[in-house]
Amino acid sequence: MAQPAFHVFLSHGLESGPGSTKIQALKTVAETFSGVYAEAVDHRSTKDPAERLAQMRHAMAAVGAKPEQTILAGSSMGGWVCARTSEQTPVRGCFMLAPALALPDYPESNPVIGARHARIIHGWNDDVVPVMPVLELARKQQIEALVLPDGHRLENSVQRVAEEFRRFLFLCVENPNPS
Repeated sequence: MAQPAFHVFLSHGLESGPGSTKIQALKTVAETFSGVYAEAVDHRSTKDPAERLAQMRHAMAAVGAKPEQTILAGSSMGGWVCARTSEQTPVRGCFMLAPALALPDYPESNPVIGARHARIIHGWNDDVVPVMPVLELARKQQIEALVLPDGHRLENSVQRVAEEFRRFLFLCVENPNPS
């Protein structure tokens, strides 16, 4: 029996791009899995969260991604895009790095993550998105969270983030029918 195709969509942060170090590290990890199609969505044409959300939905529709075989991964605003996408269209996985969640002046920043598997990685020293409100959101929704001694960009933790993403993808892709 052929392995089902899984789609991994990567969403970068506000001031970043699809070629950023973290997004490319995650894409490289995803491409090591058999039967996985990975795409780094390019959001650089807009800073508007609603437009970026529409771009993610369009990217998923363009390749016919089935939500139950889709994994979303994003950083900062890209994490928000993934969280909101999963709220609107429940997916298999949602992997968020320093996600722009639980911010008082951010649109719809307390989404209910709609993913079979969800994970948040954040930095204790994040000066852009405070860690404690994100951890509270994770606690309320029972989302696994890892906090590292790093800042918002997690620039000193790229290798660790990639290792954690590999574990996350293994859970999502190699174990298709978890209890």
